[in-house]
Amino acid sequence: MARAADVGAVRHEVAAHCTRWGAPRAVADAAALCVGELLANVVVHVGEAAPATVRVVWCGGGRLRIAVSDSDPRPLPVLLAAAPEAESGRGVALIEAFALRWGVEQGAYTKTVWCELSATCPPGGSCC
Repeated sequence: MARAADVGAVRHEVAAHCTRWGAPRAVADAAALCVGELLANVVVHVGEAAPATVRVVWCGGGRLRIAVSDSDPRPLPVLLAAAPEAESGRGVALIEAFALRWGVEQGAYTKTVWCELSATCPPGGSCC
């Protein structure tokens, strides 16, 4: 479930997994930031305690993929230009800044928002 109170713990867990996998600190930090923003978007736009799934996998071509799926095929995230005094609206811009690419896979009853960071698969790691 996506709960605002759990976003920090998920960020920490993703960073810890990346570190255990041998990722550089910068990659672990970027992964934590991105998963936090993706999960926060579920809380804000789908709802507190909405069903959500987080996946983090190493992919070929030097990429780490972070994906958050939720139970609502809408609303789709968009890149906004937040006003300087705005207290929200920068999540997708942060993902855009850190990720090689990002996107949305929309199903009939779900959506998955994902991003890919530049990172090589660690020795002995399992890559997609």
